[in-house]
Amino acid sequence: MARMKLMAGVFAVALAAASIFAQQPAGAGREGQQGGGGQGAGRGGPPPAPPAIKQVKPGVFMITGLGGNTTVRVGKDAIILVDTKNRGDENYKQLMDLVKKASPAPVKYVFITHHHQDHSGNIGNFQATGSEVIVHEGLNKNLQTYDPPQGKPTPAKVTYAKDRKVKVDGAQAVAYHFGRAHTGGDTVVYFPDVKVVSTGDVFVANAPNVDFPFGGSLTEYSKVLASILKLDFDMAIPGHGNDPMTKADVQAFKGKIDMIISRGRELVAKGTPKDQLMAQLKTDDLGWNLNTPQWTQAVRLDPMYAELSKK
Repeated sequence: MARMKLMAGVFAVALAAASIFAQQPAGAGREGQQGGGGQGAGRGGPPPAPPAIKQVKPGVFMITGLGGNTTVRVGKDAIILVDTKNRGDENYKQLMDLVKKASPAPVKYVFITHHHQDHSGNIGNFQATGSEVIVHEGLNKNLQTYDPPQGKPTPAKVTYAKDRKVKVDGAQAVAYHFGRAHTGGDTVVYFPDVKVVSTGDVFVANAPNVDFPFGGSLTEYSKVLASILKLDFDMAIPGHGNDPMTKADVQAFKGKIDMIISRGRELVAKGTPKDQLMAQLKTDDLGWNLNTPQWTQAVRLDPMYAELSKK
C-alpha cells in the first residue's frame, strides 16, 4: 500500500511538471531557431525581467525586456526609435506604453538593427500607425527566408545601402551599415548630438552570436567594431543587457573578438578537426562559453571554419 501511495505521488508530480511545461509559450526560450540571435534566457534559465525604461542621458532612454533593447531618442515634437521588441500586438502595446513615459510625442522614425524578430518583430505595427521604418537592404533580404516560430516580421518599406540620416526638432540620428558582423544586414544607429550609439546585437553585454546562415561573419566582426569605435560616443546601448555601457566596454568586447579570431586561426592552422574546434577554443578567460549548440551546429561551424582557414 505504501509503495502504491509513493508511485501515485510521483505520478502526480510528473503530471504537474508536464502541465507547467505545456503552458510555456512557443519561442519562450532563446530566440535561436531559424538563425535567430536573441540573447535572452534559455529554457531552464531564470524568467525574463519585466520590461522597464531608464534614462541614459537627457532625451535618451533605453527600454529593456520584451526582446532586444529599444532606444528612445526624444525630440521636441517627435521620437526616433531603435528596435521594436518581440513580435505581437501585446508586446507592441507594452513597448508604446513605456515610450510614452519618455514622451507623448509620436514616433516619426524607427530604425531596426537586424532581422531577428526580438528586434524587428513589430515593424508592421509601426508602419501601420504612420512611422517611417528604416532598415539596411540586407535586413529585408534576410526576411525573405527567415521563418521564426513567432511569425515572420513585416518587411520595411524604406531601405538604405551605406548610411541614412534623419532629423526631428532637437534630435538627429545616423544609421550606418559598417559590414558583416552579427548578420549581413546590421545597422548601428549613432546619435551625434548626445554622443550615444545604439549597436543592436553587434555589441551585447554577454557572449556574441554570429548568424552565419544570414550573412554574419566572425572575421569581419572586428572591422565593424573598429568602425563603431571611430565614432565620437561615450555611451553605448547594447542589443542585450540591462544597462547602458561605455566606449571602453565596446573596446574590451572587440579585444575578446580579436582573441577568438587569433586563437581560432591558430587551431585551424595546426590541423584541428572541425568537430573539435569549439571544444579546443579557449574562451573561459574571456568570460564566454562558445562551446554550445548555437556555435557548433554545422550551418555555423562550417562557414566559420572556412573563414578561419583563410590567411
